[in-house]
Amino acid sequence: MKKLYTANNLIEAQLIINLLGQAYVPAKLFNIHAQGAVGELPFTHAYPEIWIMHDDDLEKAQAVIHIYENSPIEEGYVYCPACNEQNPRNFQLCWQCGEGLEVVHLKLEGKLD
Repeated sequence: MKKLYTANNLIEAQLIINLLGQAYVPAKLFNIHAQGAVGELPFTHAYPEIWIMHDDDLEKAQAVIHIYENSPIEEGYVYCPACNEQNPRNFQLCWQCGEGLEVVHLKLEGKLD
């Protein structure tokens, strides 16, 4: 096992764990409950840590982290083609009805007429 990443919070840590899972890189999350020990422990020791299970996956896992850290932040909104609900542009599924927003994204990128 190797330590891959120290996340700022549990939400970011879980997001990265999910991204690694999609890339078929088994990983484990540590310090899930350590925030309650801040004061007894230095706060830097309480941050969530992501460790990869197999050392051979390090290069692939680092590539996933690189893509995560360098992805542009999507701003603006898109409207669901099924229910016309407004969704943040970075959503892939409508929060209201669960319909996929891929068609909307393709239209915005000019890949679909």
